[in-house]
Amino acid sequence: MSNPDINGAYCPVPLPHNDQIVLGHGSGGKMAADLISKIFLPAFDNPALRAGDDGAVLDVPGGQIAVSVDSHVVSPLFFPGSDIGHLAVCGTVNDVAMMGARPLYLTAGFILEEGLTLDTLIRIVSSMKAAANEAGVQIVCGDTKVVQRGKGDGLYITTTGLGIIPPGISISGTLAKPGDAVILSGPIGDHGISVLAARGELGFETDIQSDSAPLNHLVAAMMSVSPNIHVLRDPTRGGVATTLNEIAAQSQVGIILNESDIQVRPAVAAVCEMLGFDPLYIANEGKLLAIIAKEDASKVISIMKETKYGEEARIIGEVTTNPRNRVLLKTEIGSTRVVDVLMGEMLPRIC
Repeated sequence: MSNPDINGAYCPVPLPHNDQIVLGHGSGGKMAADLISKIFLPAFDNPALRAGDDGAVLDVPGGQIAVSVDSHVVSPLFFPGSDIGHLAVCGTVNDVAMMGARPLYLTAGFILEEGLTLDTLIRIVSSMKAAANEAGVQIVCGDTKVVQRGKGDGLYITTTGLGIIPPGISISGTLAKPGDAVILSGPIGDHGISVLAARGELGFETDIQSDSAPLNHLVAAMMSVSPNIHVLRDPTRGGVATTLNEIAAQSQVGIILNESDIQVRPAVAAVCEMLGFDPLYIANEGKLLAIIAKEDASKVISIMKETKYGEEARIIGEVTTNPRNRVLLKTEIGSTRVVDVLMGEMLPRIC
């Protein structure tokens, strides 16, 4: 039942006056999904948005384009292996690439806080330029706003990406099929733990580096050897676990993972064990999940291993008919457990 709410405007769901936004709404997990499904989707509903992917596929004269937008609020601005500028470019390039598109152009919007040093801004802009050059995209327009001191936490960046989808390509979270192989491009958890370390919250030194990277060249290599890539997704907020749950729900399938095939670097595993984190829920910014026809898995893995960001790729599981809408993990001790979506906020301000 709909409700008139603020100033009589149409509101698609009941909104009690004591409901507020909390950090968990930005987690990429269940709370974020609820916010989208109950507030944004009913208000803006259309086929492209309803698909539920990381970008929209739009029909234009002559073919199809993919469009994606991302806002970046990571704290601190600089962390081992990357920074907010590099992350902003890579994150949006990757979202466009996960639609099977060739990223071409980005826009960039900057919210600058009064007092931010020009040296800091120059470092971030230079980092964005380097990431764009590596990805082979151009930043073609943007916007800048300045807010009062204490109102912006230094710097926020919003980027939009645009890419061309080659003829005959159809990649979506709705297309996973029973029997498909689930591929992961490398070890997980590096980004989230590197940001946590940069905040000084670990209490000890670590050499863990963020995996932030543009993955469009890796995707292009994969597509060059297989027309049977059904789903691509970069497991950022909410990690591998939440991303695969989203895909299972979109495609109405089950997914079974093998714990022994999921790589976690020893340093990341040690931090997670100490803090009680599950690496499956830690954000990544330079890894992808691919769901492809089983018969093409070996040749896709082979080509991935020849690229800069796919050298450690491996099959980690398979798509099944049952249990529908569920992800299960076969553990190293021989048991099986349910892998659910992230319920709250594990690490806020991670991207």
